[in-house]
Parts: sequence; C-alpha cells; structure tokens
Amino acid sequence: MATTFDVFINRDDADEVYAAQAASAVFDEIRRLEDELSRFRASSDIYRLGQLQAGESLIVGMAAWDCLSLAKAVHEETNGAFDITIGPLMSLFVTSEGEPRQVGKDVLEQARQIIGSHRFDLDQDSMRVTVHASNMIFDLGAMGKGYALDQAADLLQDWKISNFVLNAGDSTILAIGAPGGKDAWPITLGGGAQRLALTNRAVSGSGFAVKGAHIMNPRLFMPVPIQNRRTYALAPTAALSDALSTAFMVMEPDEIKALCSRYDGVEALELEN
Repeated sequence: MATTFDVFINRDDADEVYAAQAASAVFDEIRRLEDELSRFRASSDIYRLGQLQAGESLIVGMAAWDCLSLAKAVHEETNGAFDITIGPLMSLFVTSEGEPRQVGKDVLEQARQIIGSHRFDLDQDSMRVTVHASNMIFDLGAMGKGYALDQAADLLQDWKISNFVLNAGDSTILAIGAPGGKDAWPITLGGGAQRLALTNRAVSGSGFAVKGAHIMNPRLFMPVPIQNRRTYALAPTAALSDALSTAFMVMEPDEIKALCSRYDGVEALELEN
C-alpha cells in the first residue's frame, strides 16, 4: 500500500508482550489485505478485474467487495468526484518521474473509454462484479489503506483491546477509545498546524506536498491543479475518510458542506501547506 503503518495501544489495555503480539497480528492482516487488494499482484481480485473484457464478470472476496461497494457509493454521493477507475489518467498526465506532460485529444479519448464507475456493476447476492469495458484499471490507492485500518481495528477489538490509534503514513489515522484518564486521543495534523481530539473516528488528508500532481479530477478528466493546501476528511470509518479526503480536493466548498450535513460524523478541514 506504499506506506508505513503504526500501532499505538493504550498501556492499560495490554502489557508489553501482549501488545506486541496484537500488533504483529495487525501487520499480518495488513499484508493479507495487500495481497487481496493490490492491482499489481496477479493473485489479487483487483488485478484480476483489470484482466476482464467487456461483459465479463468475476466473483470477488469480501475485502474487494467491501472496497468496491464503498467506492461505488462514494462516487454517487460526491457526484463523480471520487472514482477508483481514474488510474489511466495518471500514466497519461504524469511521467514516471512525477513531472506533468501534455496529452493529445485522441489519446485522452481512448482512455476515457475505460474510465468511470458506471462501467462496472455489483451483484450483492453473488458478490459478482461485471465490467462494461475491457481492461479497466481498478485502483484502491485512495481508500485501501483506510480499509486496512478498519479491518485492523476489528482485529484489535477481537483481542480485547479497546483503546488504540492506527496510523497509515500520517495520511489516515483511526482513533478508537482514548488513553487512560482522557476523553479522546490528541492528534496533530499539518505539522502541528491543527490539533484534534479524536475518538471512534478517522481523519485522512490529501494534498500535493509529498507526491505533487497526483490527484485526478474524474469530472474533467485532468489533474487537479497543484495548490498550497491540504484537505482533511473526518468520518466514522477510515476507508470513508480516506475516500472523502480525495473527493474534497475535487469538490466545491458548497458541495462539501452539503455532503457533510447529510452524514453524522463527517466533517471537512482545509489547511495551508
């Protein structure tokens, strides 16, 4: 998932040995999910979806199903600002060194034919995914690490650990419970620019400081212009906050405000880099 993961466990929940064992189980779970969700691993459901031709279908496992279902829902709720099929644009507009480049109209139109969450359908009864374009690229990079944190949280709670923080490269943080004697976990964003008291919620950030022009606008089929800002989304789950932080880079302020007003526990923050 191209990031590092950290586990912080409240010392009152587990002694050092038990906490280390639980953390080891978390890392094993994250590695398992990487095998199921990476588009670069031939054994994964996501890779195999990318091999399908138009009209073909594939029955996927629970992890892929969860992510695809959420991705489809967020795509609809954000009016297309979030789309896990936007990957082809990255290789067109950004070189392997991360530099921007011009794209011809014919090449762009060809890429458009395999982009769009409307080009795949989900059948809940059979957990079958059907594609309507050939060799689509499904990329869960904008939500996979958040989903991994949610699954890791469930695992820790199975271990009877109720107060912890899970961190995916500082871009997505999930806080459950609180440290002893506190009401919430203290979380710092933007190099200290913003402090949050977080409990039973996740926060994710998206911006340009680290990766440059890597965020694509699915509505316009072009990169989001580099700006001196970073958007944060707070949500009840890490997968949702992860997806929304990317969508908020595309959406207008009034759209973001309207979306947040529809869902309890969903908020948006914006900080200058």
